[in-house]
Amino acid sequence: MMTNLFSSFDPISTMNHLSLNWASTMLGLLFTPYPFWAMPSRSSLMWSSVTTSLHKEFKTLLGPTNPGGTIMFASLFSFVVFNNFLGLMPYIFTSTSHMSMTLSLALPLWMAFMLFGWINRTQHTFAHLVPAGTPGPLTPVMVLIETISNVIRPGTLAIRLAANMIAGHLLLTLMGNTGPHLGHTAVSMLVLAQILLLILEAAVAVIQSYVFAAVSTLYASEVN
Repeated sequence: MMTNLFSSFDPISTMNHLSLNWASTMLGLLFTPYPFWAMPSRSSLMWSSVTTSLHKEFKTLLGPTNPGGTIMFASLFSFVVFNNFLGLMPYIFTSTSHMSMTLSLALPLWMAFMLFGWINRTQHTFAHLVPAGTPGPLTPVMVLIETISNVIRPGTLAIRLAANMIAGHLLLTLMGNTGPHLGHTAVSMLVLAQILLLILEAAVAVIQSYVFAAVSTLYASEVN
């Protein structure tokens, strides 16, 4: 029986006094050499078509001046969606439900975009602080609002991913804890509801990964 509702999100593992839960984040690297020596399967062909579609869409967002940048954002999508799906497995740590993981992904990207914009596109970055058609008296206010919105971008990007991942997991945990106190008919209904919720969580895992990568691409396109 769980003593804490958030124990499933605890990153500390007491096995041999080592914190092994974070090691699950790197499990995706084990599948990297596979396409180089094995015949492509249907799953690998499907994933290849997904990444190709993402490359085309991110290329449209970034523009023709930065064609190689799509590799970074497609890899970011692959990394996040793998960890999201990994967290749906029983007894596996969900790293993307922690701000330490999501903020570690969002903050360096935002910092790199800001430094690139202020160093190489200084006038364009200054002009972006004042939307077109802003009245003169409102210019200082708009500059303040745009500055605040730029500063909180990595936080909102990280919180969006972590909150969506932790919400569904908590709901599944709450529903699972009520199972021992229910009758046979109620347990059958509970299992059906959890299966439907798990399917919904799988969709959320894909959608949030795409949103995280797409919003990061939009941030990069603003300074490009």
